[in-house]
Amino acid sequence: MICVSEKNVTWHESKVTRTDRMRLNGHKSFVVWFTGLSASGKSTLSVELEKVLHMRKHLTYILDGDNIRHGLNRNLGFSEADRIENIRRVGEVSKLMVDAGVVTLSAFISPYRNDREMIKELFEAGDFIEVYVKCSLEECEKRDPKGLYKKAREGLIPDFTGISAPYEHPLNPHITIDTEQLSIEAAVGHIVQFLEENEYL
Repeated sequence: MICVSEKNVTWHESKVTRTDRMRLNGHKSFVVWFTGLSASGKSTLSVELEKVLHMRKHLTYILDGDNIRHGLNRNLGFSEADRIENIRRVGEVSKLMVDAGVVTLSAFISPYRNDREMIKELFEAGDFIEVYVKCSLEECEKRDPKGLYKKAREGLIPDFTGISAPYEHPLNPHITIDTEQLSIEAAVGHIVQFLEENEYL
C-alpha cells in the first residue's frame, strides 16, 4: 500500500463554499449519526427520516452500513481494527457530504465510543447529531431480520457486536430513541422535533 506523506498533500480550496451551497439549497447541512445494535432500527429510522426531510425539500443522502460495505469499504472485515477504519472512512465521507450542503444520515453500529468521538471531532460545533437507537439485545435477537444473530450464536460469524464483540452505548447522545417503546412514526417525529427546536430545519 502506498502511503503519501501529509507534508506532500495540500487541501485544494474551492471558490464555492459550504455556505454558498447551503444558501442554494435553502437549508443547513449536518449529519445525523445513528448508532445502535444490529436490528435496533437504525436503517429503518434513517429511511423514514429521509422521506420526511425530502418532502420538506431538504437535500439528503443516507450512508448505510451494509451499503458502504458493498463498495467503499468492501475490503474491510469485522475485526476491531477494520471496524475502526470502517467508521473513520464513513466519518470522512459524511464530512464531505456536509460540506457539499447535504443533510447526511449515517446509520452504522459504530460500537466504540472513542470512534464516535473521533468522528464528532471532524465536524464543526453543531454539525454532528448523535442518535442512540436503543433496543435490548434480546429484542434485537427476536427481530434478527438478516439471521445474523442466529449465525453468530452458532459461531458462524466471529466478532459480532453484542454477542462476541462489545457495544459501548453513548453516554450523552443528543437523542435517544427506544424502538421497543416508540413506533417508527413517533420516533421520526421525535427527531424532527429536535431538529426544529434546535433550528436545523
